[in-house]
Amino acid sequence: MAEGSDQEKTEQPTPKRLKEAREKGQVAQSKEVSSALILLTSLCVFFFAGSWMFWSLSGFMRGVFQDLGTFHLHDISTVSAFLLKIFEQIFLILMPLMLAIFVVGIASNIFQIGFLFTSKPLVPDLSKLNPVQGIKKFVSLKALAELVKSLFKISAVSSIAFLTLKGELDIIPSLIQMSVADILSFIGRVCFKLCFYVCLFLIILAILDYVYQRWQHEKDMKMTKREIKDESKQTEGDPAVKGRIKKAQMEIAQRRMMEDVLDADVIVTNPTSLAVALKFDAKEMIAPQVIAKGAGFIAERIKEIAREKQIPVVENKPVAQALFKLAKIGDFVPADLYRAIAEILAYVYRLKRMNR
Repeated sequence: MAEGSDQEKTEQPTPKRLKEAREKGQVAQSKEVSSALILLTSLCVFFFAGSWMFWSLSGFMRGVFQDLGTFHLHDISTVSAFLLKIFEQIFLILMPLMLAIFVVGIASNIFQIGFLFTSKPLVPDLSKLNPVQGIKKFVSLKALAELVKSLFKISAVSSIAFLTLKGELDIIPSLIQMSVADILSFIGRVCFKLCFYVCLFLIILAILDYVYQRWQHEKDMKMTKREIKDESKQTEGDPAVKGRIKKAQMEIAQRRMMEDVLDADVIVTNPTSLAVALKFDAKEMIAPQVIAKGAGFIAERIKEIAREKQIPVVENKPVAQALFKLAKIGDFVPADLYRAIAEILAYVYRLKRMNR
């Protein structure tokens, strides 16, 4: 039962998993957002600059046809120059629309996924040629959702187009009595109205699709408990190995600390379970320094070394407890204990003078 639960993707993705997926181009992105924003931008450009674009294009084409008889296209170079001039003028007229679409297309993707450039999706992957995996993609829940979304979009856009054109059927017979300009104006108005309603629908669809893509991405990124453990081992190391390394480091630190006990001036004990080794050099130190401390077995070992090397051992329970609690190895003693430590050191110095 536990093994089966380890294979279920129930855990939230780790930052490492999300970072690796982003580097591979696996991000929550909705194509409907880009489509809706591009269509909305195009409508805005046509609304504000459509008249200028139309009359500029019609004026340019009128000039071309009027001067067509005066052109002398003798060879390929003159034909190329003529076509290049036409393309240049058309490009200048359509440039506001193309520039707006280009900017909005990039901005819509940055809005969804931020700045991201990766070439990994372009790298050939032989696993994609596996027919079994290919069939799984076609029959997956994600593929079904995309199919339903496409059918719904086609049906909705067709319905909008039908209802929009149905409302204009009464005006179509009267077009036969209108001028060409009025007919073009009618066609432009109907097309703009149709695109506007379609754009509203696509905006709603884009919001819903973006929410769905985020939910689907979070679901795909979820990890099993086994994957969490494996990733933890890769990033932080095997717990058993880490434990052995930590134990070895502690042993090395204890050996170094025991060696430092040899330089101690006094050992303060409580007297049974704690021992703190102090060193003080008035010429080099501003205050006494804790060079070793320990409890239990380590405290007994410190006292044994002190007895072997004839280092004074002073029993002072309050001072020993305070030093053990407040001072780390290598720290100077706290200022609150200066007076008590000074009395202990003075007692030790008196003993040394008497022994001489």
